[in-house]
Amino acid sequence: MTKQNSLLILILTVGVFGILTTEMGVVGILPLLAEHFDITVSTAGLLVSLFALAVAISGPIMPLLFSGINRKKVMLLVLGIFIVGNIVSIFVYNFSLLLLARVIPAFFHPVYCSLALTVAATSVSKEEVPKAVSKVILGVTAGMVLGVPITNYIASSSSLEMTFVFFAIVNAIAFIATLIFVPSLPVKERLSYGAQVSILKKPIFWLAIATVVFIGSATASVNTFITEYLETVTNITGTTLTFALLVLGLASLVGNLTGGKLLTKNAIKTATFFPIALGIVHVLSFVTGKFTVPMMITIVLWGILFAIGNNVSQYWITSAAPNAPDFANGIFLAGSNLGTTIGTAVAGFIISGMGTQYIVLGGMLFLILSLAFIVLRNYMFNSITKQSAS
Repeated sequence: MTKQNSLLILILTVGVFGILTTEMGVVGILPLLAEHFDITVSTAGLLVSLFALAVAISGPIMPLLFSGINRKKVMLLVLGIFIVGNIVSIFVYNFSLLLLARVIPAFFHPVYCSLALTVAATSVSKEEVPKAVSKVILGVTAGMVLGVPITNYIASSSSLEMTFVFFAIVNAIAFIATLIFVPSLPVKERLSYGAQVSILKKPIFWLAIATVVFIGSATASVNTFITEYLETVTNITGTTLTFALLVLGLASLVGNLTGGKLLTKNAIKTATFFPIALGIVHVLSFVTGKFTVPMMITIVLWGILFAIGNNVSQYWITSAAPNAPDFANGIFLAGSNLGTTIGTAVAGFIISGMGTQYIVLGGMLFLILSLAFIVLRNYMFNSITKQSAS
């Protein structure tokens, strides 16, 4: 990999980190936002679920519409929109306005992230594609998990407004780096809209979409309310809480690298055993939730598997549609965020009706569904392979 390609991938990683931190960073401050706007934590969770819903809606459409435009210009446009949205969020005095300032940029989220995955893959040789893509996914994972303890620390040590300043600064760094260091990226071989959309005719692709949605639902049902869980069930706050969230984030980075290696070694086996492994950790979190030290160990396992889930989901979608990477990555983002919306909503109902401790029940249900669709796709693929061989 050349120095130019390494720099390009680093900038893309910072870009997706900024966008995903904007999306998921508020998870670390939901209780504070609820108190600030005098609303319930479940209502504050709309900042996550509606953002994710906007991504889910635009995921199949926006990357497709922008697929023929110079990719550098598109990335600058999206980063600029996120900068403005975060600046507006600093000054809003009403929860509805804060929702609006977050949801509008969310519609452009899939454009940048799908392009980042595609550009990373096309900027290196075929042999280096998994390595390059895993680095961008590392930015996704870091934004989704490390953003939580970072924003929790900023809000606790200064103010809620400063968390949105942080979001704006990270996106601005990516914008400036893209403007200065990223070369013009015109689309040389543009696929027609029809050719890209035609992958929806494949039943295996729909099974992959269902799997991604349910994996996203399973992880979001716990991850979205992890701060609330640690505060109310494990009874940790302040510095200890920030440390726990940091441990979760660091474990996720380890999981991201582990997931890439496992998929390279045996993708089918990794995908099949993932829901089972995460299900075991869900059970552990229910058992150890009230004990600080055992829960810290569970957090490490949770973080590792959370990141592996991102790798599995991205591979599961793109491997089902290798000829339409932009559209497939858009579907991956849409499916993951639809899962986040569903998982967050279900967990919110569980919190209201049963209590925070029981959010793992929703996660277990979604893991069973994801395993069912993984097994079904494996069976269908094996059947097609046998027919082709005969």
